[in-house]
Amino acid sequence: MKVPEKALRTADCPTILFGAFDRHNLGDLLLPHVIKRLIAPASLRYGGLRARNLTTLGGFRVHALTRLAASLGDTPVEIVHTGGEILTCNAWEAAVMLLPTARARAVVAQLDSRPAERVAWARELLGLQDCAPYLLAAGLFGNVRRVIYHAAGGIGLEQVEPAMRAEVVAKLGAATYVGVRDQQTRAALAASGIDARLEPDPAVMVAALFGDGIRRRSRHGEVAGLMSGFPHGYLAMQFSADFGDDETLAQLGAQLRRVARASKLGVVLFRAGAAPWHDDLDSYRRLAAKLSGTPVALFRSLNLWDICALIACSRGFAGSSLHGGIVAGAFAMPWVGLLRPGQAPAASKQAAFGMTWGTAGAPAAVAVQELAAGIEEAMATGPVRREALARELAEACRASFRAVHGG
Repeated sequence: MKVPEKALRTADCPTILFGAFDRHNLGDLLLPHVIKRLIAPASLRYGGLRARNLTTLGGFRVHALTRLAASLGDTPVEIVHTGGEILTCNAWEAAVMLLPTARARAVVAQLDSRPAERVAWARELLGLQDCAPYLLAAGLFGNVRRVIYHAAGGIGLEQVEPAMRAEVVAKLGAATYVGVRDQQTRAALAASGIDARLEPDPAVMVAALFGDGIRRRSRHGEVAGLMSGFPHGYLAMQFSADFGDDETLAQLGAQLRRVARASKLGVVLFRAGAAPWHDDLDSYRRLAAKLSGTPVALFRSLNLWDICALIACSRGFAGSSLHGGIVAGAFAMPWVGLLRPGQAPAASKQAAFGMTWGTAGAPAAVAVQELAAGIEEAMATGPVRREALARELAEACRASFRAVHGG
């Protein structure tokens, strides 16, 4: 008699969650928490590209996937990719983002203009030859029963190098299940013969699964201090290092002053990601200096749950982090994404997600010079509509996981 798939997985098949939660980034740290709750495996391990202990930041003790594979031998395993923009993350980018900031800057300065040396260095650091290392390497494990991708993102997949694109297609083609989080990624894969299923990013479940704990956390520590210090509330504001030039920061400052005058809200600047090529603390300090006369604070904590509490207790979110917006939306808060200088909406993860799943009537992403108008439009959306969208996305996410994992 054939053993049912779910019974096989839970009885004798350890599950390995694999993703970019081996570095500090809001979405990557949050996703394994959500997926763990949704699939509730009997035996669970966490795999990344390198061993890391991010428990003090709300993450997990992560094992290097290569070492996990060596230790498990022929033990049957199930690999669940936790999502994120993994389809277009190449080995060089992945390796640099795993370094301490100072070391990353030195390596980039040394190798950025030397493509061949860059690739060799990244492969040596990661211990893998793959172009797309956050997708399971073929043959790494001796006995893989199922390979599952949840809510993978791949904006710009058509523009990556042909060898990497071919590798991505081959890996996804060999998978048991491929879920993607936006229509743009799905269309790009369909053009290469991959039939992917649409499913919301699992972070849409953050309020449903962890809302009570996040609200309790907001009553203490840094978030509680902010709530008492901003009697009219605050806008949670984030941006990546791409916005750190003087002209862009001046534009951001002008837009945020306009928002503060119109709404009487304060501005709380926070980092959604501290890994290299994410959010730059010095840029935040420089922006804060431009907000004279505007109530402003720089949120220090990098703990995942503190960041979630900061967003959940805000009056809205604005920024370049897709998961910052998704967390805000899960708590039925207004949010608006921010396009990088010169970035077209077609290249935006936020725009792609909003086009696929809706935004309760607000723009998914706007240019810096349109930020104040975008925030105003987002805050004009009705709470009933935002709450309905949050429920709809959570229900769609649950349904997708039930179809793949049972329960």
